[in-house]
Amino acid sequence: MASKQSEAVRRHWAAARLAMVRPDAEQPDGESWGDLTAEPRGVDYIEVEAAGLPAMWLVPKRRVQDRVLLCLHGGGYIGGSLYTHRKMFGHLAKAAGVRALVVDYRLAPAHTHPAQVDDAADAYRWLLDQGIDPAHIAFTGDSSGGALSVTAQLRARERGLPLPAAAMPFSPWTDMEAAGKSYETNQEKDPFFYPETVRTLAATFLGEGGDPRDPPASPLYADLAGLGPIYIQAGGDESLLDDARMLDEHARKAGVDVRLDVFPGMQHTFQMAAGRAPEADDAIGRMAAWVAPRLGL
Repeated sequence: MASKQSEAVRRHWAAARLAMVRPDAEQPDGESWGDLTAEPRGVDYIEVEAAGLPAMWLVPKRRVQDRVLLCLHGGGYIGGSLYTHRKMFGHLAKAAGVRALVVDYRLAPAHTHPAQVDDAADAYRWLLDQGIDPAHIAFTGDSSGGALSVTAQLRARERGLPLPAAAMPFSPWTDMEAAGKSYETNQEKDPFFYPETVRTLAATFLGEGGDPRDPPASPLYADLAGLGPIYIQAGGDESLLDDARMLDEHARKAGVDVRLDVFPGMQHTFQMAAGRAPEADDAIGRMAAWVAPRLGL
């Protein structure tokens, strides 16, 4: 049974749905998503510019300086920011004992695919230019950022860059066509992610004439052979559950070392309740424990 604290995530998505379908409903401000997360203690925030993009270093007091998480926020490629997600990624960085860099990539509809993939790959190149060993970098992200944690690697590979040590997508949005069976099985459990909603977001992201099966947009259609280990997390009640399952299956077929954890009763990006909900803290702890040896810690 889901904890009382984790129910805040469900209420967040229900309020977001209501605001979408009823213009007279209270409209949440752009940063309210971050209110789900408790402030992690002992983490400093330093705003910088990375590859011409707004970015923020998350620096735990106790950390290994030369290991880095490249963090890519969610928001359907149309929202989210380093401010909405700094606390959640701060919890992850603190638990892992490493620095993290959160990047504000360009958003749709002003900037459609592949702007977001290019920006994420540019941020990775910027880290390499800072002298960070690729074997000491792991990508992570939620929802659309979860997909980017994979597709940005593919763009980096196209550019001849060495690949990072690992990736940790959670609640990854990988299927632009919203074809997973979990849209039906979790229809009564997920208050926001209906197929038509996801397809509308996909159309906004892809732009006019965009292909939902373009590999840099959907890793389900990409050649993942040669990528480092991937650790996927998903909520058992989210409509995008099959997005995670399909990514897991596709990566395994490509010979990638993959782990998938599904958390019963949890919503999409439930990790945003870090510092408040035990399920979120458990998930963050699992990520940190998994990534540490992949970064040589």
